[in-house]
Amino acid sequence: MDNLTDGTWDSLPVKLNDRILETLSELNFRHMTPVQSACIPLFMNNKDVAAEAVTGSGKTLAFVIPIIELLLKREDKLKKMQVGALVITPTRELALQISEVMETFLHKFPQFTQMLLIGGSNPVEDVEKFKNQGANILVATPGRLEDMFRRKADGVDLASAVRSLDVLVLDEADRLLDMGFEASLNSILSYLPKQRRTGLFSATQTQELEKLVRAGLRNPVRITVKEKGLAAAAASAQKTPSRLSNYYTVCRSEDKFNNLVAFLRQHKHEKHLVFFSTCACVEYYARALEMLIKKVTVRCIHGKMKNKRNTIFADFRALKSGILVCTDVMARGIDIPDVNWVLQYDPPSSASAFVHRCGRTARIGNYGNALVFLLPMEESYVNFLSINQKCPLQKMPPINDVVDVLPKVKAMALADRAVFERGMRAFVSYVQAYSKHECSLIFRVKDLDFACLARGFALLRLPKMPELKGKTFPDFTETTVNTDTICFKDKNREKQRQRMLATMKDKEEAAPPRRSFLKNKAWSKQKSKKERRKKVAAKRKHQEGSDVDDEDLEELLNDTRLLKKLKKGQISEEDFEQQITSKPKSRDVK
Repeated sequence: MDNLTDGTWDSLPVKLNDRILETLSELNFRHMTPVQSACIPLFMNNKDVAAEAVTGSGKTLAFVIPIIELLLKREDKLKKMQVGALVITPTRELALQISEVMETFLHKFPQFTQMLLIGGSNPVEDVEKFKNQGANILVATPGRLEDMFRRKADGVDLASAVRSLDVLVLDEADRLLDMGFEASLNSILSYLPKQRRTGLFSATQTQELEKLVRAGLRNPVRITVKEKGLAAAAASAQKTPSRLSNYYTVCRSEDKFNNLVAFLRQHKHEKHLVFFSTCACVEYYARALEMLIKKVTVRCIHGKMKNKRNTIFADFRALKSGILVCTDVMARGIDIPDVNWVLQYDPPSSASAFVHRCGRTARIGNYGNALVFLLPMEESYVNFLSINQKCPLQKMPPINDVVDVLPKVKAMALADRAVFERGMRAFVSYVQAYSKHECSLIFRVKDLDFACLARGFALLRLPKMPELKGKTFPDFTETTVNTDTICFKDKNREKQRQRMLATMKDKEEAAPPRRSFLKNKAWSKQKSKKERRKKVAAKRKHQEGSDVDDEDLEELLNDTRLLKKLKKGQISEEDFEQQITSKPKSRDVK
């Protein structure tokens, strides 16, 4: 079902409930997107659907509307503790977003209740809420949902509650598998009734996804929705939205952050997502951007955050302008209104993630821009993306008015140990992530200029790590300040550090002096050590009361020396016999 014509909601072959049409009108959604016009009639006619559509194409409404319609058509009305619909999604941000959309439509359907089950909240609270209020629609991440199925001892029998299930939706299904949720999904599917409608939505199709389709769907209708209109002729297979302008820029490691700061300063009144490769890089650079870009809201989100993520995400969505520094936890399915630029400071570890990152802008017919920062030896990645992901990029003109902000970042590190330590962790994590890049022919650790990279991270000194072992970096100048003397700005943290240092010092003083061992000794040195041990043992034996006196011992040593000379050819056998026999006989042992 390619290139379906958009139409109004009234043009669907199935009639939508009047209250759903009212909500669509209030939201100013006059026309359907291709994925909506394709999926909604099939779902409502009790077909399983496997839909592939470019990111930002309006997939959420393509399953939210049919869920409500199918629940309305049930002969037996759902009771408080009966779950009629289940939506599973890979990240809590996406789950939160789907829940908000669902809630908007459920305002006009008070007979249905929904519940959000995601990480970052207390599972005991979820248990109590479900026991007290129940839920007809669950929107969940796999980990928390699987945990709820195991809470029967706490009074929640979710396995019984889902026996009434009519609809299962797996959103961003390819990412569910990428993130290692396959075992959790199989466990969850085992609790669900076979007689149900299932929808599987993704931006890409993979072999693993095909296995899931065969396991979880019954004779599904497969839908592939591509870009349509004039742009389709030029890029029929393009995986990014046609209204997205995709750029790249090339700069050295030490100039990269300066270029990013200059760009963000020139686009202060716009909304940006800035992607980094690791959680540590997000923590480090977000703090630096907060200090360097004045009068702009800077937020950060990464996978290691627990309780704050949901609040930060909701706050940023509501902002008109600002900067969200994040990892790939924000790359899939997340709909943040009016994002002007997606900036990829570090290229993602996989090419498919590149497409999903770009898809956070130019959503549902809007225009948007994306820019990736590449190092000189990474420029061939542009051709790779064009061929591998059908994602053409154009080179951006050089960014103007670039100033060196790295001395300011260094000053921040000297003034606060927290910044210094974040920088060290960010550098190490970046190198480790780089070594695991999927496209290892282009992104090779051996090509990195570590001195230049360390300057780009504004490091005061290089960290100790295997990749730098045994190497010297004359191009990198370490600070003359002893970094052990840098204090935390947070007084409590500094007090804790000083206590820890004092404890370590006391332990060192109290401990007996350690013997120093030489590791990996040469074989010849090891042999000589053994010989020394033998001699010491012989000497000890002699001192402890051997029945051989000094004169006999001296004679024995002389004979040994003669034997060595004979073996080396320094004397003849005749000479050896003569010298041995000419010696006076040793005294009898008394």
